[in-house]
Amino acid sequence: MSTKTEEHSVRVAAICDRMAALEGPLLPILHEVQEEFGHIPEGALQTISKKLNLSRAEVHGVASFYHDFREEKAGKHVIKICRAEACQAMGADDLGDHAKSRLKVDWSQTTSDHKVTLEPVFCLGLCACAPAAMVDGKVVGRVSKDRMSRILDEVGA
Repeated sequence: MSTKTEEHSVRVAAICDRMAALEGPLLPILHEVQEEFGHIPEGALQTISKKLNLSRAEVHGVASFYHDFREEKAGKHVIKICRAEACQAMGADDLGDHAKSRLKVDWSQTTSDHKVTLEPVFCLGLCACAPAAMVDGKVVGRVSKDRMSRILDEVGA
């Protein structure tokens, strides 16, 4: 185990110890770990499973089920494009293709300069303003290709 992995394990164990008394602590712990590191670091799931007395499969199943948990750090800016039905009906697929082409990445990938991560999301609650996106936690409605190009320009992509 590398020194960095050992350090992460100690920090993850401290988060688990602090939050283990919560009812249903797994999701809050995963969120806290991701907040701490920007992702779920290697070895974290094993540490969490030991601390919570859960199988690694259970912890991995939860972490892999939710799209917000990532194994690698996100870029400086995170752009999420809604892929739900209402947004699809209003052109979200073309919008996503435009963003992927412009950034030269696929879904859930980060640009080579680590500036932008592009992620799919399934409903931002702006169905009446479709297609919708989220830029660094801020929800944006009625996003056209031109508007997405301006957003990408603003984040330095």
